[in-house]
Amino acid sequence: MDPNFRCYLLGRLFGFPVEERAACVSELRNGPLESINLPHNDHPPNDLEPNRHILKSRDLVLDCRLPVVGGAHIMGVLNVTPDSFSDGGKYLSVARAVARATEMAHEGAQIIDIGGASSRPKGSAYGAGAEIVSLEEELRRVLPVVKELVTLLPDVWISIDTYRMEVARAALEMGAHMINDITALRFEPQLAEVCAAFNAPLVLMHSVGLPGDMPHGLESSSPKEDIVKRVRTDLEVAINVGIQSGCRQLIVDPGFGFGKQTTENLRLIAELQEFQSLGYPLLIGVSRKSSVGEILSSDGKAPPPEDRVFGSLGITAVGLNGGASIVRTHDVRETSQFLMALDATRRTSKV
Repeated sequence: MDPNFRCYLLGRLFGFPVEERAACVSELRNGPLESINLPHNDHPPNDLEPNRHILKSRDLVLDCRLPVVGGAHIMGVLNVTPDSFSDGGKYLSVARAVARATEMAHEGAQIIDIGGASSRPKGSAYGAGAEIVSLEEELRRVLPVVKELVTLLPDVWISIDTYRMEVARAALEMGAHMINDITALRFEPQLAEVCAAFNAPLVLMHSVGLPGDMPHGLESSSPKEDIVKRVRTDLEVAINVGIQSGCRQLIVDPGFGFGKQTTENLRLIAELQEFQSLGYPLLIGVSRKSSVGEILSSDGKAPPPEDRVFGSLGITAVGLNGGASIVRTHDVRETSQFLMALDATRRTSKV
């Protein structure tokens, strides 16, 4: 056996640091295996543990290790609600929802995120905000679409945007692959137990307030408050809740919007690398948000949500450089083309 390969196997087995493997090669060449001076290692080798950045559900695999092949994975937004801030009312019928999901899959979405309860915040941009819907109504909106898509799009991840454990359980039983909780387990912590039972990945998104009473901006924020530190601390709490409930596949989202001011949102994206040390894949959802509209405002008037594509992609680019591996968007075709160009440019680098 080639000594370098033998040493690699030993390194995998005993957790050798890379810098110690050269000495191992020398010893293998000059003596039998029994003569090797194995370094003491109190910890199991990390590369033999399940990789947190490789997500699995049913027969599907999503490799979120950086750099992501193709630039990032795309999560297409599918709101089957009458009152979502951007596309509310467009996909209320099952047929239209299925058609839009199919279109997004063809445009390049690896994940379809189905939401049956609007999280539109209250404030100057969106008025009174969305009211909380009943469990029965959310199930009525979501499940028929899930039933169709798991058969029609077997190679596409079906994500459920919900904070309710019963919606999560019903959708996962029907064949959905993952759950996206905008409250990061603050609404129903038991949702993590449902995901654990199905071994389904769970997105933990930071937000302020709870469904039915979500503010547009942080009322308690101050110039001295470090928004990055606050969000990171809150997400660490959510991660611990998930782990204690048996969840092993987690995704972290700092929650662009959802109770933050525009400058705070931009800081979260500009300093996204601060969240990499949490050890889980990072998801960002900038698409069409009011903060993007504020930045693009002309004469005090923000463009409508559908005209915020380029602004959304500009902010997304910064997030990708900060380590995001999943991008949630309403505009799949444009995002796919953007990622193709970004990935092609990155791959020309000699570094």
